[in-house]
Amino acid sequence: MTHNIGTIDRTLRIVAGLVLLALAWIAPVAIIHGTAAVAIATVIGLVLIVTAFLRVCPLYSMLGMNTCAVK
Repeated sequence: MTHNIGTIDRTLRIVAGLVLLALAWIAPVAIIHGTAAVAIATVIGLVLIVTAFLRVCPLYSMLGMNTCAVK
C-alpha cells in the first residue's frame, strides 16, 4: 500500500486519537456522557491512531487525497 498520510497529518492524528481515548476512558463522567458516546469516541480514537501508524487512510485513497511530501 502506498502511504498517503504525511508527517504533520500523522502527528495530528496521533494527538487527536489519544485525546479522544483519554476523554472517553479517563474522564468519561466529566466530559463525555453515555455509553454510546464513549463507544463512538473510542472507535474514532482507535481509527485515528491505527491509520497514523499504518500511514494509510482508506478515506484519503477513495477521495484521491495525499498529504505526503512529494518524493
